[in-house]
Amino acid sequence: MQQKLKFALLAGLVGAACMPALVAAQDASAYAQSGDEAVGPIESVAREAWREDVAAIATPAEGCFHATYPSIVWRQVGCNVVTPREHPVLRRAAFGAAQTTGNGADYALKAAGHISQTVGTFPSVKGVTSEKGVGVAAFGGGGILGPNEYTLQINSNADSSTAACKGHSGCVIWQQFIYSPDYSVQGEAAVFMQYWLINYGGSSCPSGWGSDGQGDCYRNSAATTAPDVPITKLASLKLSGSVVSGGKDTVIFTDGTEAYSSSGKDSVTDLAGVWNESEFNVVGNAGGSEADFNSGSSVGVKVAVSDGSKTAPTCAKDAGTTGETNNLNLGSCTTASGTTPSIQFTESN
Repeated sequence: MQQKLKFALLAGLVGAACMPALVAAQDASAYAQSGDEAVGPIESVAREAWREDVAAIATPAEGCFHATYPSIVWRQVGCNVVTPREHPVLRRAAFGAAQTTGNGADYALKAAGHISQTVGTFPSVKGVTSEKGVGVAAFGGGGILGPNEYTLQINSNADSSTAACKGHSGCVIWQQFIYSPDYSVQGEAAVFMQYWLINYGGSSCPSGWGSDGQGDCYRNSAATTAPDVPITKLASLKLSGSVVSGGKDTVIFTDGTEAYSSSGKDSVTDLAGVWNESEFNVVGNAGGSEADFNSGSSVGVKVAVSDGSKTAPTCAKDAGTTGETNNLNLGSCTTASGTTPSIQFTESN
């Protein structure tokens, strides 16, 4: 977050019969990491192709949708209106505090142009056997806490004002694309977007928006119900967020062979015109909480975008915007050019 985000800135397929041993071992490793442990390498490749395809196919209308492998047809399902829980913007901890991932200490992808889609994946997950959500004092110990409480988040930059700020001086917009277990109902996850007007100021927020008590306003999109997925299946999960100026913004969560989406008007924040930076990670579940992984965990994180270019993006360090954290330490970050420019890094403890 840039621009006076106050230190309180915020909450071909391979023939298996004659496959060389080395290739077989590599493919076996690949499908194990993708979360498709129960299927062979050819089927695993097909499922991964489906996950890529379904994330790129627009839903036919605003609302909530579900798709199941191998179909790439989105079928409309009922939306839920859930009481918003804060997934706050970062709030800088005391100087000298441990710099585990989150609350600003994260890599974000800085794109060469305006981002129309971001896709977040975990290409390598090793040693993860458990995770627990814990409260963080700087955020009042809030959030959804306990075993297997985490969120996947794609977070935009928070340094630009749009028409959604209604001319309020210093106001900037921020948007999150979220998968959150137990968000409203125990045993059910929610897939939704959370919108923010940071530094909106004054004592009241626009109608339908809540206040975080620090001059910032937030609200949720409609939510799609998805399963609570155990952290041990992290490698099989994918989250994407897309925006269309004058059209709809969409979040898509894929879990192996199932995909869930929710969409709403881009005009809620007008993100499409200013989106140039994306943070993606696995962090605490609301309220500024922390996702604590078991010792010996290592998670590879990949953030890929469509930004109208093939130029390699920048790994922007300490550029995360969410207040939620995890207890993993960041490694080095690499970039890649191409049709979907990307960054990739590892975090571990």
